Amino acid sequence: MMRPRRRSSNIRLALYLLVLVLIAGYLVNRQRGATSNEDLTYEEDLGTYAHTSKSRKGERAFVVASQEKDDVAWLYDYFPDWTKYRYIVDNPKAELRVPINKGRESMVYLTFIIDNYDNLPDYTLFLHPTRYQWHNDDPDYDGLMVLRNFQVPYLEQEGYVNLRCAWQLGCPNEIKPYENDPREKQQQGHAGNSYYHAFKEIFGEAREVPHEVGVSCCAQFALTRDKIREIPRSEYVRLREWLAKTPLLDSISGRVMEYSWHILFGKEPIHCPSAQDCYCKVFGLCDLRCPEIGMCDGRYVLPPFSSLPNGWPEYNSKPCGCTT
Repeated sequence: MMRPRRRSSNIRLALYLLVLVLIAGYLVNRQRGATSNEDLTYEEDLGTYAHTSKSRKGERAFVVASQEKDDVAWLYDYFPDWTKYRYIVDNPKAELRVPINKGRESMVYLTFIIDNYDNLPDYTLFLHPTRYQWHNDDPDYDGLMVLRNFQVPYLEQEGYVNLRCAWQLGCPNEIKPYENDPREKQQQGHAGNSYYHAFKEIFGEAREVPHEVGVSCCAQFALTRDKIREIPRSEYVRLREWLAKTPLLDSISGRVMEYSWHILFGKEPIHCPSAQDCYCKVFGLCDLRCPEIGMCDGRYVLPPFSSLPNGWPEYNSKPCGCTT
């Protein structure tokens, strides 16, 4: 028979070991909880993004400027949790339509803001319709990867974020309002000569026209609800009226707006962050090699034409190698 003193000593030892196990388990779970969360916050010292569960998850929406023929099924297939506002500019009977088909995607963007000003989503991405477009900032020009990689917490921090980092077309100073632009007479897509007067009409006579304007093309960007509401609804109505009534060609007025959105939402006239910084913050791609300030290896190459080959991304029966 075990002596009482020895039995009491064994019980105390067992209780002591149990307490140690409980403390160790608590510390392990606490550490695991601190490093296995799902959302993202910025780490200033590393210049990268780390996961945390503290970012709020609000309503997210796509505003899509499209024509009847455009295939937007990919947005519904891959992003079921995002609300879609598809405007069809060439169908006057569409559920979401514009008052006049002018100014390219700008008329859609302004109409959405005006119509939904009092009930805006927390985060809105303003997009072109098709998945593969020559200007998409992806090796295969794949809009799916652009949207999958997009960092909503960075948008929450900034209020306005352009969806393109490469400097090809737009940066560092695409528009020079004080200089004659011979391209405008030759190509409908350039707005250099018209930008000076349009800027005055958009931003008011009191505001000085910048000597240079630069932002990576091509009018796809994201906004928070709070950033949109920094500007009164009446101002968006005025801008839409200007867009509808301006004698500028559709292509030129759209181009003017393309190089005005970032200024409207508080960025400097030249808004061209380094590609390395942009890819890390906007898309979470922080390990890229970037030999030039405006480009990183393996990310974007300007194609020779603004229309991708028929059958892209499988061209000449050869898959592009992109991942879905």
